[in-house]
Amino acid sequence: MSLIVQKYGGTSVGSVSRIKAVAEKVAAKHRAGDKIVVAVSAMSGETNRLIELAKEIHEQPNLREMDVLVSTGEQVTIALLCMALEAEGVSARSYTGGQVRILTDNAHGKARIKEIDGHRIHGDLDAGRVVVVAGFQGIDDEGNITTLGRGGSDTTAVALAAALKADECQIYTDVDGVYTTDPRVVAEARRLDKITFEEMLEMASQGSKILQIRSVEFAGKYNVPLRVMSSFEDGPGTLISLEDNDQMEEPVVSGIAFNRDEAKLTIRGIPDQPGVAYKVLGAISEANIEIDVIVQNVAKDNSATITFTVHRNDLKQASELLEQIASDLGALEVTSDNRIVKISIVGVGMRSHAGVAAKMFEALAAEGINIQLITTSEIKITVVIEERYLELAVRSLHSAFGLEQ
Repeated sequence: MSLIVQKYGGTSVGSVSRIKAVAEKVAAKHRAGDKIVVAVSAMSGETNRLIELAKEIHEQPNLREMDVLVSTGEQVTIALLCMALEAEGVSARSYTGGQVRILTDNAHGKARIKEIDGHRIHGDLDAGRVVVVAGFQGIDDEGNITTLGRGGSDTTAVALAAALKADECQIYTDVDGVYTTDPRVVAEARRLDKITFEEMLEMASQGSKILQIRSVEFAGKYNVPLRVMSSFEDGPGTLISLEDNDQMEEPVVSGIAFNRDEAKLTIRGIPDQPGVAYKVLGAISEANIEIDVIVQNVAKDNSATITFTVHRNDLKQASELLEQIASDLGALEVTSDNRIVKISIVGVGMRSHAGVAAKMFEALAAEGINIQLITTSEIKITVVIEERYLELAVRSLHSAFGLEQ
């Protein structure tokens, strides 16, 4: 008998027929003897509908009341799924985040989980019930409803698995696992049987949309085995777990991630002196704008150039701030470019293999693709290139590293 936490996203529970299909899948696992806890999202589109209702009332709704509002979406799903399970002859009980006592801080809209009381859940599981928990939500110390922000239901599932010491956390979605890259770009992309937490974290941070970064971080911290599976077809999915010795002999590169939502900013002709990088980048960060790739160069005349990337949605605000900074520092110019993309190759095998970067650069050069920026970590190499070369670059890299094999 295993204790399994399953999570079903909005598309998986997007209609009554899909909720019934989920109930059948859960009931089958329960009849096989496993203890099952299910975390669910709101039905597809429901959270957006609730947000639009709020905006019709007030342009900037109170964050506490927004959490009260949007948390109702998951409450609908947990009740309907329990009804569907009962119709399958399986005893089930639903809980909101507050009823389970998923305790969070009080940062409404982006709360973080502090602890989970698993006592009631264990009692239900021991009584032979399936437990269905609302994802994306919890309560703070004062009993206020909170929500966890983007990817909150994934985080709820992983946190429940950690608190309950589950054998596995299964994330059911509309894809059947983690692929070497996006199959819509490379038809030969291959589903991976397994991947490490580190690799998945890098893939998620560089643009892979399968899992949210917070949930992968949580799983890695508490060593919760994660499995990404399809809600719509049977299959083994992809297991995400700790690195083991066997994996060190796996292919050097496990996957290729890319992000189209990038923009580049450059400030030229600033003084090359201590503190100048902070004056430039500190002001951007203080405006709550996330900075990714950073490159600084120094010319012979002791003037410096700093180039960095931000999300395209932040480009206008970042450009305005940088113009002011340039004026204060006496810089020569500020330029921006929103026609770039970021591509990353990821793999724990890079630790024990030389020449990976050279092979990447050779593949891009063979296609006449110019590299604008480069950044690396122990298991990742990222380049920034022109947007128009994205698909060509991904296909050439996928082939160069033999990921279709």
